[in-house]
This record gives sequence, C-alpha cells and structure tokens, in this order.
Amino acid sequence: MIEKIRGLLGKNADDLLNHKCIFPKEQLHLPGPDFIDRIFLPSDRSPAVLRNLQALFNTGRLAGTGYLSILPVDQGIEHSAGASFAPSPIYFDPENIVKLAIEGGCNAVASTLGVLGIVARKYAHKIPFILKINHNELLTYPEKYDQILFASVEQAFDLGAAAVGATVYFASPESNRQIQEITEAFQYAHEMGMATVLWAYLRNPAFETKEANFETAADLTGQANHLSATIEADIVKQKLPTTNRGFKVLKFGKTSDKVYSNLSTDHPIDLTRYQVINCFMGRAGLINSGGASKGEGDMEEAVKTAVINKRAGGMGMISGRKAFQRPMKDGVALLNAIQDVYLSKAVTVA
Repeated sequence: MIEKIRGLLGKNADDLLNHKCIFPKEQLHLPGPDFIDRIFLPSDRSPAVLRNLQALFNTGRLAGTGYLSILPVDQGIEHSAGASFAPSPIYFDPENIVKLAIEGGCNAVASTLGVLGIVARKYAHKIPFILKINHNELLTYPEKYDQILFASVEQAFDLGAAAVGATVYFASPESNRQIQEITEAFQYAHEMGMATVLWAYLRNPAFETKEANFETAADLTGQANHLSATIEADIVKQKLPTTNRGFKVLKFGKTSDKVYSNLSTDHPIDLTRYQVINCFMGRAGLINSGGASKGEGDMEEAVKTAVINKRAGGMGMISGRKAFQRPMKDGVALLNAIQDVYLSKAVTVA
C-alpha cells in the first residue's frame, strides 16, 4: 500500500512522508478508535449525539480507525446542477450519489434535503446521512454569494440524518447573520441528537490579491476553524491551506509573530497543523476538502491532500467532485485511494 502511495506522490513523496512538524504532535488530540470516548464523552453532547457520532466512525472502510472519508454532493446548488453533473449525468439521480458513497466505502454521505429525502427510506439505515441545511444558490442575477437556509433541523431529524451540516462564509458581509443562524441550528441539532459539521469557508474579494488568495491562508482559515469549534461544530470542513500571513499582508485583525515562527512554517503539513491547532487542538476533527476535479491528476492530488491532512493530525477528507465527475467505478477507485492513506500504518502523524 505504501509503495502505491509513494508512486502517486511522485517527487514529493520523501518531503511529505518524512517531514517533522515544528509544533509537536504530542500536544494534539489525535484521531483514534477511542476518539468519541476520549473527547466527546466528557463533553455536553448527549447520548444520542454520541451514538450518531459513533455511527459515522463505525461505517465504511475506515470503520474503527477514528478517521473519516465523506462524500459531499451539494454542488448541484453550490455550482449548478449542469456544471456539477454534466460530466457524469448519472448523478442527476440522487440514488447514484448514495450508491457511490456506499460502494466507495465512505463513512457518510453529505447532501441536500432533496437528494437525501428522496431516497431516505431506502438508505438512511445503510449509511449515515449528513443533511446540509444551507446553500449559496447561483440563479440570482447578478450573482451574489450568501449562504441561506434551505432546510430545517427538524427535516434532518425526520429523514434519519446522523448529522446536520452547514456553511458559514467567514469574513463576508453576511457572516454575522450566518454565524447566528448556524449556532442556533447546531444547538437544536445537538438537542435532537444529531452531530454537527461546519463548512468553515472564507469569502471576501479583498482577500484575493496579486500575492496570493488569502481565502486559503493558514492563519485566516485557522481562525475560521476556531470560530467553528466555538459554535460547537463536532467536525470542521476546511480547504487545504496554500499560503500564510493573511493577517500580516492584509493588515487587519490581530495575530502574533509566534504563529509564523513557533506554530507553523511554509510547509503544507505545518500549515495544515495550524488548522488542527485551531480546532481546539484536534478536539473538533479537521477534514480537508478535495477541491475541484481537473480530470487527469485528480487521484494524485487527492492522495497528496490525504497525506497532508493525516500527517498534520487531521481526521480525514471530504471529497466530492473528484469522485462523482467521472464514471462510478473510477470514483470508487479514487475514494478508496484516499482511504488507503488513512489505513496505511506507514503514513504516520508528523
């Protein structure tokens, strides 16, 4: 297994597999088979929430490892159905989305009210559902970017979801409203016995500069993760960091020079470790997104992301377009390649 992983990493294999992080792993709460008992049992989460969290961790090829591989398919709204499903039209049918998650050995499938609701009685007991309750729709003209509620916590409960998912566009003009909406929804989800997953994305045109796109800066996404854990997201979905020093370059907010000298470097695993640090030292699990499908090279990129996440101390990957924008058997192979990273004992926490 490790030789296949090394082959997919190519020239980056030694750098990614042998890197030692500047911030010690011993200070983190790392994923493991006992994660629920060790982290959430002493928390304010109810027995029903613990049961649903355990269902997430006990499903699919990664069952019992403490790691997660999730298939997210909300792009029919977030990117339009045509843009998302035209490359592989079978996924206009919601049943095929759930089938891909099951055949791909995923821990859970995350999607919209319509997608999960239309097949709930057939599949809700076969794979954990994560109902995404808000979205950014792209039919309004001129385009605008705002997460609005499409579904309720009650609807998630009624269709048998194990968890509720939501997005907050931190740094956007609408973020204050979104934070208030989602913290209320997450409180209610916990009261109803469901786990919570937050897509903690940054969205602000001012963050896209000539130097870099600081919407994926480690220090800014790290703070988004910290806010996510603050509103009791059990699991935080974040984009893989590509740069750092957003606070410094953009000259706003507050930071410390020690963030860049003691807690992170420019190495991608160190940048991602800083994201984990901000998830309450790993008490809220960090799952990194797989990103857009580029066709050739998707599997290599997905495996690279998985290695960075695992070695940083993250909890897994949530990869959608790379899996469903291709024939199902190829999507299954890509998901399995991601999962192999977390199953490999040779890929260790840095």
